[in-house]
Amino acid sequence: TAEVLEEIATAVGGRCKVLVDGGIRSGVDVFKALALGADGVLICRPMVVAAFGGAGEGVKCYIRKIADELQDTMEMCGAASLSQISRDMVASPFRQ
Repeated sequence: TAEVLEEIATAVGGRCKVLVDGGIRSGVDVFKALALGADGVLICRPMVVAAFGGAGEGVKCYIRKIADELQDTMEMCGAASLSQISRDMVASPFRQ
């Protein structure tokens, strides 16, 4: 999804929300997706695993993990809020 996300977000140009799913496993991945233009991130398969493995507590633990990693990444990149996450905060291996 990361390979096409920026292009899709640019093509949509704010006319609709862009949600990304697939391969998102950490708060760093959430940060990258937001920086590349996603309005939101879906984390499906790992959330199902957390739910089956630990029920409500498993889901809480996984959400806490993602949130903590996202907060750490934001701090390292100088973003005080989600709205301050910007494209120039990530390098893209897909650009030439």
